Parts: sequence; C-alpha cells; structure tokens
Amino acid sequence: MQNTFEKHEFAPVYDKNSKVLILGTFPSVKSREMQFYYGHPQNRFWKLLAMLTGWPVPGTIPEKKEMLLKNGIAVWDVIQSCEIIGSSDSSIRNVVSNDLSQVLAGSSVTRIYANGKTAEKLYNKYVKDQTGMEVMGLPSTSPANAAYSLERLAQSWSQILEVV
Repeated sequence: MQNTFEKHEFAPVYDKNSKVLILGTFPSVKSREMQFYYGHPQNRFWKLLAMLTGWPVPGTIPEKKEMLLKNGIAVWDVIQSCEIIGSSDSSIRNVVSNDLSQVLAGSSVTRIYANGKTAEKLYNKYVKDQTGMEVMGLPSTSPANAAYSLERLAQSWSQILEVV
C-alpha cells in the first residue's frame, strides 16, 4: 500500500452543552466509508462510552450522536487532511489540522482529551497553540491497543465523567 491524500469529510459532533471534547487522529478507512467516527467494528469507543455513561451500546449514527450530546461529550479529530496508508496512524504525513475554534466557541468545553498517544502528540504539535488548552491523553480505544482490556480502558477513561 502507498500513502494517499485523504480529507476529513464529516462534521464534528457537539452542541452548546458539550463539556468534554474527545479528539482522535484521523478517521480510519471504515470510518471514512461510514462517514462517522469509530466505524471499525473492533474499535471499543462506543462500547466504552456506553459502559461509562450507562447507555445501551448505540448502533446507528443518530443513536451515537444522541449518546454523545446527552452526556456532554463532543467528538472530532485533530487532522483535517493528510497523507496516510490505510488506517495507519504511524504513516500519517503532511498534516493539516482541524480548526477547533468553531467547536470551542459553540460549546461549553472545558477539557480536551486525546484518544491515544498519536492524537495527543498531533494535538500538541499542531493545535495547542491555537486553542491555548492542554490535552489529556487517554489510552487508545483502537483494536491495535491490545494491552488494554475494555475494563482497563474504563478505569482510565472514567475521568471524563468528572467533567460531564
């Protein structure tokens, strides 16, 4: 496989009541196909948030949006466009970051979290100066992060509940 230029083509999820912003790096191939976040069936993001919030695991995009918004959670990605091989974060090159100002201005976000170390690094490199806000790194919900069980992820991610 070789690097292809890809552009983020779906909107952030947030509203005026969102208190927490969770940032990924860039949508996976499956997410790009579905036109929504965390589309790979093995990614534990939706199961994890359902576990933390006490909601049933959402199946449809409207259900996912409802769970996020009713719990004060906004979701977007650090990258607006880049060169990438498939879904491989380690292959990301020529990054153009998203402008987070619209989300921050249109919400009540007081804390930004990164879903994984790569999202945290990219935020600090490309976005932190723009927002002036620190990012808190959380372990990735990706299936590639096999060292973390769903229960172990929940222990780390439970800190978002202190804000929402």
